Formats: sequence, C-alpha cells, structure tokens
Amino acid sequence: MRITRRSFLLASVASGLGGFVPAMASPQPAAKRPNIIFLFADDLGWGDLSCYGNRRVKTPALDKLASDGTLFTQFYVAGSVCSPSRTAIMTGHYPARHRVFGHFARDAVNERRGMPNALDPKVPTLTDALQEAGYATGHFGKWHLGTLSPGEYGIDVFRTNTACNMPGKDPVDIWSPKARPTCTKDILDSALEFVQSADGKPFYANIWFSDVHATLNPSKEQLKKTERYHPKGVDFHGVDQVYYAALIEMDRQIGLFLDKLDRLGLRENTLVIFSSDNGPEDFQISNAAHSGVGRTGPFRGRKRSIYEGGIRVPFILRWPGRVPQGRVNDATVVNGVDFVPTLCRIAGASSSSFSDLDGEDVSDVWLGATRRRERACFWEWRYRVYGHPLNQPPRLAVRDGDYKLLMNPDRSRVELYDIVRDPSELQNLATTRPDVTERLSKRLLDWNAMLPGSPVESVAGTSHWRWPGRD
Repeated sequence: MRITRRSFLLASVASGLGGFVPAMASPQPAAKRPNIIFLFADDLGWGDLSCYGNRRVKTPALDKLASDGTLFTQFYVAGSVCSPSRTAIMTGHYPARHRVFGHFARDAVNERRGMPNALDPKVPTLTDALQEAGYATGHFGKWHLGTLSPGEYGIDVFRTNTACNMPGKDPVDIWSPKARPTCTKDILDSALEFVQSADGKPFYANIWFSDVHATLNPSKEQLKKTERYHPKGVDFHGVDQVYYAALIEMDRQIGLFLDKLDRLGLRENTLVIFSSDNGPEDFQISNAAHSGVGRTGPFRGRKRSIYEGGIRVPFILRWPGRVPQGRVNDATVVNGVDFVPTLCRIAGASSSSFSDLDGEDVSDVWLGATRRRERACFWEWRYRVYGHPLNQPPRLAVRDGDYKLLMNPDRSRVELYDIVRDPSELQNLATTRPDVTERLSKRLLDWNAMLPGSPVESVAGTSHWRWPGRD
C-alpha cells in the first residue's frame, strides 16, 4: 500500500462494518461535501431503459432517477469492453496508456495481448484522491481491474467477486447460475452496510453490477414478470423474456436501495450516478445465446465495437438542488475519462497527483450548464468484433464537436460522420468533407502514435462476410 493513502482501522464493534474508522479527519466539514454513489451496470445498452425510449419494458426506478435529475444522451465510455472503460473512470486516462487493451483475463491471455495482470497500483486513482481528501471509500460487486486487491487502489471497504475485507463475509458470487437471480441484491446490501457505517462522514461507493452481463439465469418468479415474451406453445423461454427479467430485477433492487437511502436521510446530500460499462453483448457470443438482445437505440455497433452502440451508454445524475431536475441534456458530450477531474472538483479533492489527464472537468455540465466539449474523445480496439458486419468498425475513432471519424492506422477504411445529424453512422462524409477528414485523421493518428504497441488480431479493423466463391 502506498504511504500517501490513509489507513483504516478494523475495530471489533457490535455494529456497522466491524468499525472501519478513518485514521485521518476530513480536511473540510463533511456537510459541505456530497456523498457519491456510482451505480454501474454491465453490458446495458443505451436503448435498454424506458427513459431512453425502450417501449418493450418498464424500468420505473431508473426512470424516476432520471426524472428526479438529469439524463444525458451523449455520454461515452472510453472503452468498448469492461476493463478498459473501468480503467478510464478510475484513472482519468485512456486505458491503452496503461496497456489495458481488452478485458483482464487469464495470465496467459493477458501476456499474449501485451497486457499486465492488473492495473498498475502506482497509478493514482479516483478512489485514492477521494480517500486522501477524507472520504470513506467502498467498492462492491464486479471488480475486473485485475488480480490485485481493491485495497491497493485507495478503497477502504470492499466486497467484490475476487476479494472481501468486510468481517464475516466472503467475496460476492456474481457469476454462478445459482447466484444470478440475487447478485444485484447482494451487492447493494453490502453497499448499504458500508453507507450505514459512515456515521456522518462523506463517502464514495462504487456499486458495480454483473447484470445484465451474460450468463443470465432469472428465477421463475422473475421470469413471470416477462411472460408476454415467452414463445407460445414451447417449453423454452424467449431471449427478451430472459434479458428483461434480469433488467427488471436490477431496476427493482436499485429502487429499493435508493428508497433506503432516503429513509436514512441521505437523499439531499448524495450525488447518485448511473451508467453502463459498454454497449450490449451480441447473441453470437456463446454465453449470451439466450440473452444477447440488449438495445442500442438508433445506434450501430454493440459491445467491442467503437461505433456508437458499443461506447455510447446511459448516464443519469441525481443530486437534489444541485443537478437540475427533470432535464435531458442532448447538447454536451461527456466521457468516462471525465470522472476524475469532475468528481475531484465536486468533492473538493486534489487532482494534483494525476499527470496529464485525458478527461475534462465537466462539473459545470453535470450541475446544469450546457456547453460544447473542449476536448476530443478517442477510442481504439485491437481485436475482432463479433456479430453483423455493419457492427465491425475500423480500429480507431475520434469524436470532436459534431463529427466522428473512424479509420485504421494504415489510413484504410476512413469513415466520417456528422454524428449529431447521423447518429446511426450511415452517411460517410469522408470524401465530401476532406477538410474535416484530414484534420481529424491527423489528430487520430498522432494520438494513436503515443499509445504503447501490442499484438493486434489480424481481423481487427476489418468488416467482411465469407462470400460464396470468394476468399
């Protein structure tokens, strides 16, 4: 553990979390700084929630969260799969800068991809900064930042799928079929214990679900809520039935959790954030064969793709009296790399330990301002993309203002879209707007040249079908 981190003492007391007591006092009165809760779904699409236009399912808890706060339509994660997008949120950097090119997997797979086995613990994180500013910090649910303990990253209390320091508890089971019907509840119950133990101190909690990531296994009672999607006259469940049963249960548990926060008197001074780590999985992936039907709304691309559907996801904020109520922000582009500078500003924490942040302080936007983003957003993907050829993008992308450009590093497959007027990325303007194409191509290739190298799959950046009679 780095010496810059505050240590927490585990005392034997009869209540709370066994008495996690901060060794340093908050540098400011706690009442002046908000509690922060970050609810992070897994593989949930931009178009999955009814507040984002889905008419096939109702998500009343998250819809209410949106009506009580602000819903953003142009929020992006910085990676098209879980570990990269999470790395960006925790570090304020594009994930490839830390050699996080894909998801953390087995050691042999990480080595083959030129990746470490965990995010470097020497890299400053959001939870480091908040912990050092006097926040109690917790992480509950999915981890997927590698093999090291969350305690190495400025997290005081944790119960994840890989590690746990909560007295009397084991790591939370989020992947086994028997655990799937209750995993969201188990994660939120642990988070609630942490919240109740804060005892008036400001707290930050990552609450990272495994829903709606495959393999889904809703209970019989949960499946009854989506019986209208059961194919008539057969024994098997419909894919919408399975997927929406899990989504409805996640939404229900989030609603119960937020109600409990209200009863604890925490509503007014708590910033609640909801989002997803990337777009929805494709049904062609084997463990999603019965559930890979998440919705991307009007967007092209799914998980792994750096077309909009793989990286543009829901983003909802609620902080009564500070975040505008009942508002939809259609105008401002926001990104997961913005979490570090934005939350440091909101929480009164120092960001001086972070070097060369890629994110932008958009605290004014989160709290109601409408403006254009100052910094461009960049993405890269070095591996295959599954599913329909229309979802298989070039390897690199940049969004700057109204335009998004995609291309391969060798300048092949150059695609330029006016993403505001053409959110489905169907009208390639690369030849009709050569000025914008050249400007963004240079920026994108310059950015890519700064990233570390690694093995690249031969099919990365390609889009083709095995046409009969052709190679």
